[in-house]
Amino acid sequence: MDKRQKILDFMTRDSRISAAQIAAMLDMDESEVRRAIKGFEDDNVIVKYKAMVNPQKVENGNVTALIEIKVIPERGTGFDSVSERIAKFPEVKSLFLLSGTYDLLAIVEGRNLQEVSAFVSQKLATIERVQSTTTHFLLKKYKEDGIEFFEQDRTRRLQITP
Repeated sequence: MDKRQKILDFMTRDSRISAAQIAAMLDMDESEVRRAIKGFEDDNVIVKYKAMVNPQKVENGNVTALIEIKVIPERGTGFDSVSERIAKFPEVKSLFLLSGTYDLLAIVEGRNLQEVSAFVSQKLATIERVQSTTTHFLLKKYKEDGIEFFEQDRTRRLQITP
């Protein structure tokens, strides 16, 4: 693996890691690492820096749904034109092309179940070429992007019995 890929790997795991830390771990000059990062940003390889928030520590009241979507592909563009249209909705946080029973997976957020349901029935399902949808509401996150959200009771002691 080349050094540019290693820089990306470090930043993917922790976007707050400093260029100095990366340089020390890769035995590189810090200015070289900074130039590589700037190049990644300029070339849209790195498109955003994001904080991951523990959902058990902060209650925002939003509801998240995973929506499986069956689509009739369009001649010449396949799934791209309908995917582009779906991705433009502000409720859609992520959209993926899948293999298997469904063609697309949308991750949608709303203030409540009714708002997400209205989005699906009034906006998503009415799009030409959308055949069907199946909605799954996210109840609890246990792990995301390799980070576990389990509360650890650090004061727990092992019981000793005679």
